[in-house]
Amino acid sequence: MTEMKVKENIPNFITCLNLLCGCIGIVLAFEGNLVWSAYLVGIAAVLDFLDGFTARILKVHSAIGKQLDSLADMVTFGVLPGVVMFNLLEQAYFYELFSEYWTPLPNDFREMWYDTRSINFVPYLAFLIPVFSAIRLAKFNLDSRQSDSFIGLPTPANSIFICSLVLILSYGDEVSRHFMSAQSLDVFMEKGPGEIWDLIHHKESGSVFWRSNLILSHYFLLLITTIFSVLLVSPIRLFALKFKNFGWADNKVRYIFLALSAALLILFQVLGIPLIIVLYIVLSVINNLVKHK
Repeated sequence: MTEMKVKENIPNFITCLNLLCGCIGIVLAFEGNLVWSAYLVGIAAVLDFLDGFTARILKVHSAIGKQLDSLADMVTFGVLPGVVMFNLLEQAYFYELFSEYWTPLPNDFREMWYDTRSINFVPYLAFLIPVFSAIRLAKFNLDSRQSDSFIGLPTPANSIFICSLVLILSYGDEVSRHFMSAQSLDVFMEKGPGEIWDLIHHKESGSVFWRSNLILSHYFLLLITTIFSVLLVSPIRLFALKFKNFGWADNKVRYIFLALSAALLILFQVLGIPLIIVLYIVLSVINNLVKHK
């Protein structure tokens, strides 16, 4: 194997690690371990950046590398966030159904939940995310205009936003943490009615908290699914984090984005992650307007 072949395979190896993260993340999501699925999306996003960065450093480019990158992204940043959203929508219906019954908790709640779950098709709308991700990636592969910027929201950014909702719940209030710690709703429902009551509601006040009320709302989750599916295939041009040089003039929007992103993480911690994705979209729109003028 020639030295050039070895160099070409280094970025492809990193891309395969990205794909591996996606495969493991999907398995964990179906097992109910959404937190680790979210962590793996973060790791995969770093790997997705590194494969392109490594290719530029080594000055190698291959047709198979471009196709492999899109295939890996389809699994990790297309299918995996769809599965995560599917789980969140199921948990949202469980949370909303349970919240209707404050006291006394009906003994037939388990039967009510399984009856509702068997006829509930709304969570399957989460798989609009993989569908639109596939369209986004197919367009990217055929569009020569997307070398220095993106047209439509990149799939890693979409996946990070969706999976950040899981992390917000897991680091949130008592209600949120118990939902994210349950391996699956089936395991959760094996508990007795009194145990579930104690987990979901505070004994003292019976209060639920804003993170759970917002994120575990199927209306909110469906709105996020719709908006971000549209953003994936939208004509909006978004800047890429690709530095051809490190001068201020050519990269000021990138430096501003990185500085504000660091500030958001410091100020809001895990809550800052979805804000960073929103910031990315807003800065891109502002950058487009400035360039147009």
